[in-house]
Amino acid sequence: MMGERKIRIANVDKETGLSRATLTLLYKETSQKVDLEAIEKLCLLFEC
Repeated sequence: MMGERKIRIANVDKETGLSRATLTLLYKETSQKVDLEAIEKLCLLFEC
């Protein structure tokens, strides 16, 4: 979704309050677990 909307990790960081490290792990699909709060914040940002 970030690529489609041309949004950078730094912008998502500022908009959601999630750490850059968390966003990078999610973006690269290397995260061991996903926090539901993080999913909620991302869904609000991306309107999903």
